[in-house]
Amino acid sequence: MPTPIIECVPNFSEGRDQTVIRAIAAAVESVDGVRLLDVDPGKATNRTVYTFIGEPEAVVEAAVRAAQVGSDLIDMRRHHGEHPRFGALDVCPLVPIRGITMAETVDWARILAKRLGQETGLTVYLYEHASSQEYRKNLADIRAGEYEGLEEKLSRPDWKPDFGPTTFNAKSGATACGARDILVAYNVNLNTTSTRRANAVAFDVRERGRVKRVGGTLTGEVLRDKSGEPVYEPGALRSVKAIGWFIEEYGVAQVSMNLTNINETPVHVAFDACCDSAQARGMRVTGSELVGLIPLASLIDAGRYFLHKQQRSSGVADSELIKIAVKSMGLDEFGRFDPQQKVIEYAMCDSSTKRLVDMSVTEFVEETASESAASGVGSISATMGAMGAALATMVANLSSHKRGWDERWKEFSDWADRGKALHDRLLALIDEDTDAFNGLMAAFGMPKGTDEEKAARSAAIQAATKGAIEVPLQVMRVSLEAMGVVKAMAETGNPNSASDAGVGALACRSAVLGAGMNVAINCSGLKDKMFVEKALAEADEIKALAQELEAEILSIVSEKM
Repeated sequence: MPTPIIECVPNFSEGRDQTVIRAIAAAVESVDGVRLLDVDPGKATNRTVYTFIGEPEAVVEAAVRAAQVGSDLIDMRRHHGEHPRFGALDVCPLVPIRGITMAETVDWARILAKRLGQETGLTVYLYEHASSQEYRKNLADIRAGEYEGLEEKLSRPDWKPDFGPTTFNAKSGATACGARDILVAYNVNLNTTSTRRANAVAFDVRERGRVKRVGGTLTGEVLRDKSGEPVYEPGALRSVKAIGWFIEEYGVAQVSMNLTNINETPVHVAFDACCDSAQARGMRVTGSELVGLIPLASLIDAGRYFLHKQQRSSGVADSELIKIAVKSMGLDEFGRFDPQQKVIEYAMCDSSTKRLVDMSVTEFVEETASESAASGVGSISATMGAMGAALATMVANLSSHKRGWDERWKEFSDWADRGKALHDRLLALIDEDTDAFNGLMAAFGMPKGTDEEKAARSAAIQAATKGAIEVPLQVMRVSLEAMGVVKAMAETGNPNSASDAGVGALACRSAVLGAGMNVAINCSGLKDKMFVEKALAEADEIKALAQELEAEILSIVSEKM
């Protein structure tokens, strides 16, 4: 099982005093096993969003230490900013990232909330998945009235906090602590300084929408339901919270959004909805801004979306898709957008460990030629397969953009997407093969002094050997699938690229045969004969199919050349 990793994204009510901001960051970094990924202060909002990850116990400890520093240094009696808030540590969510369920994350959120109340003296409300009451699930409901209304709120029995003091602490206010899914904080910039007009766009797009009024006018009486609550006209986007505000440091108004379910409303959909609303109201979107980090898939999907709007192939490198997304949404309007710092997966990478796939060609060749066994048959086979799939993808992209074939751009874009997915998978298998080999070596290195140790070592060796067989089998399967893309491009792609398809076939066939050798040699050390028989039979079948496909592709290529 992978090591459980959670993310903590505390928002502190201080975005101007660098001494305070750095002190909170230092508290986070003082905990071993925690990585501080991002610190994002805002002067106009007077708020700083921190993002850090680690194993649950370490993350909780870091959050408690940061909360103590923040509550010591921040005085809510002097706090003013554009963002809604009710406490020094305003909100402190935990997010499951890897190897941990939401239910387990909820347990850790409640542990954190209890410690915040007992050890730092904060008044704490549980929210989202960790909420103790349904009416406290929504952060906006918990924070309603903000800091200025908190004293009165605490006097009401239905708003007794879950942990910590039940009386009003004027200095630190209150904190919302919970467990939630990945949230993207995203602001869209408008060519106006009017908060009122920015709010109009926010009300158009947010799920809650705007209050209904008699006669549908802006000044009409508010319509209310039987319980006296205002009736709302829903907005265009699900799982989106939004308000409008003016940001003095930028000199523009923004639509500030929380995208609480990016599967329901992706970033690019929110951006286009704001563009449509702004244009209908005589304004224009000039760019946008990410607060904190964003999942890689969100930018990849956005890049594909904007390329398709241009009727261009989206089967290009992730770096190109990210560049298209950044430029299309103007994410760099207020400063350079660095994917290595703003994309969750990139920020999480341990730069101290260099993978084979990240080496230059020269480094990879030299590593292969060295005494190191890191880049063996499996890794080299996966590399050949990736290059073969990449050649097929190149033919698809060239065909998509070929003059006179404009009506076929989507056909070839789909092939390019498929080829890219295959070469991405083969690139991942380069290091997975090394990991499998290292796992096998670790098993052989286990102690064998007692009968119990010998038994444990033998079982570990057998399990690791199965892993060392399964990885090259994956290389064979994916490389064979890539040959399907190669054949399609040889048949229907740009005839000027026929030789590229031919070399793609050679590379993929070589990947299949090379990985097949790896399967065979590792099978020789496995005691599970049924597993061996099944693996070797599958390998033989894939090799036969690959050689047949190679002959067919080379025949097609020869005719076109």
